[in-house]
Amino acid sequence: MSPEGRPSSAAHTSLSRIMTALDTNLLGTVHGGVIMKLVDDVAGAVAQRHSGGPAVTASMDEMTLLEPVHVGNLVHAHAKVNWTGRTSMEVGVRVLAEPWNEVRPATPVATAYLVFVALGADGAPREVPPVLPETDEDRRRFAEAEIRRTHRLARRAAILHSREQGHAEV
Repeated sequence: MSPEGRPSSAAHTSLSRIMTALDTNLLGTVHGGVIMKLVDDVAGAVAQRHSGGPAVTASMDEMTLLEPVHVGNLVHAHAKVNWTGRTSMEVGVRVLAEPWNEVRPATPVATAYLVFVALGADGAPREVPPVLPETDEDRRRFAEAEIRRTHRLARRAAILHSREQGHAEV
């Protein structure tokens, strides 16, 4: 018996953090890995809330860093479940940054799509509730997530086929 569906608004959440000198790379801007960790943290919280238990990152797709983030920026990561399968779900994350000491509109600095798999007490994948899109934007996000899933599966199949043909692994 599969779990009852949950509306897309049920599990969305945000995390915010002020960037400090400890977060910088050698160029003096915030290291992309710091942003990636924040993205994974907020997406993981959403995946676990939606699935009602443990969920682990299976993949990160299309992490795009749009603008540099600077020391002193207040960074906000907003996440929402876009799509669900039987045991997996795609979470979309949008990251914005704004100066901590000024009132200015936040600037989009990154986007990412992550796939999570829900785990049962035995560590095996477990079923997740279907996401129920509520708005036109939710329906668009769901449809685009299905396109990304199709591409992930096709890419995996092509790689496996290439390996079967005797091409060297990297």
